Amino acid sequence: MSTGVIILIVIAVVVVIGAIALALRTRGGARGGRGLKRRFGPEYERAVARHDGDTKAAEHELAQLVERHGGLKERALEPADAERFEARWAAAQEHFVDAPHEAVAEAERLLAEVAGARGYPDGDRYEERVEALAVHHAPHVQGYRHLHHVARNGSGTSRTSGASGTAGTEEMREALLEARALFEELVGGSRSRRTSERTHAGRS
Repeated sequence: MSTGVIILIVIAVVVVIGAIALALRTRGGARGGRGLKRRFGPEYERAVARHDGDTKAAEHELAQLVERHGGLKERALEPADAERFEARWAAAQEHFVDAPHEAVAEAERLLAEVAGARGYPDGDRYEERVEALAVHHAPHVQGYRHLHHVARNGSGTSRTSGASGTAGTEEMREALLEARALFEELVGGSRSRRTSERTHAGRS
């Protein structure tokens, strides 16, 4: 076999291998994108919007979040702790009528405490906590952001008061209702997990 023929065969093999590798990478990227979109839901769309429609940049950001926080193991709450948290949330809601800002601030503190008790970053690590919650509770983390914004910053123009830098009562009410979904998932999810573990242990 001549040298020229051998060179042509080698080139053909390299081209075929390259085409196969490109096809596999493209398929893997598509699966990864669909997986991230399925996992993050509304958080996926927010990430794309933050990157001005650049899905690759958004998916890279979300993939990094999964890499950083995907291995987090949620701790179950003790029944007494779950009841205590629920009582505090109910009290904050009842307190809202007389002192809406104080009630919202208490709810924001409470959500941070519950998240910390479940194993999420605690204390003043708000951004890190939100990232981890976005990985594990994507459908409801925006409610926590809204609550934090209203309780801590109050910046922007309120839809009700129209005053720059001041959150109106209706906005605070909406934030409290939005955040309640995450609170219930953190507290209720922990309770369901404990029940499942006890049932499984009883059968073994």
